[in-house]
Amino acid sequence: MITRTPTGRLSCILLAAGMSKRMGTVNKLLMSINGEPLVRRTAKLLLEYGMEEIVVVLGYQSERVLAAIEDLPVRSVINSQYEEGQMTSVHAGLSTLNQETDGIMIFLSDLLLITADDIRNIHATYEESGADIVVPQFEQARGNPIIFSPTQRAAILAGEKNLGCRKLITKNPELVTVYESPNDHVIHDLDTPESLQLMSDRLGTTIGLQSQIPITA
Repeated sequence: MITRTPTGRLSCILLAAGMSKRMGTVNKLLMSINGEPLVRRTAKLLLEYGMEEIVVVLGYQSERVLAAIEDLPVRSVINSQYEEGQMTSVHAGLSTLNQETDGIMIFLSDLLLITADDIRNIHATYEESGADIVVPQFEQARGNPIIFSPTQRAAILAGEKNLGCRKLITKNPELVTVYESPNDHVIHDLDTPESLQLMSDRLGTTIGLQSQIPITA
């Protein structure tokens, strides 16, 4: 495990546009974790880590999701094409970044188990490897979040690289460094009703179906 504290600047694109289809009728981003919506909990983790810039990409139920984070020092952008897939949200976020940075992190809003230490280790791997793209992995399973160099931004926006592609590592071996995670935090997200119980047990808390923060329809 890497113990050095990274010093480079990171911008972060927080993906919060999805429809939570696999969760049924519930918008998972508004589920309550210890009294606050999931998307807010994730944004606060990134702020506490010290991201230089955070852009939250909204789409499905954008007004409701925005209400959960609007008092936080983050920027938001609406992805009107969110139904066409996750890479449209990545593109929307990349197009909105406007600060100088040493790396860009793509973060899923429902990575409930990820800690600041996990982020720090991925960040340090990025700095120490000098790679263009760092992808976390646990026991051969690819995970998230990913970090990539600002030099890759134009190629991604042009559609030359799909960060969501399962073959990203094998297609771009000269660009990608794999971070071998010592834990499984990087491979678990909150996608299905079945994962609710798993996450509740792992976190030692109840995940509610409604946010404790009043939100408008």
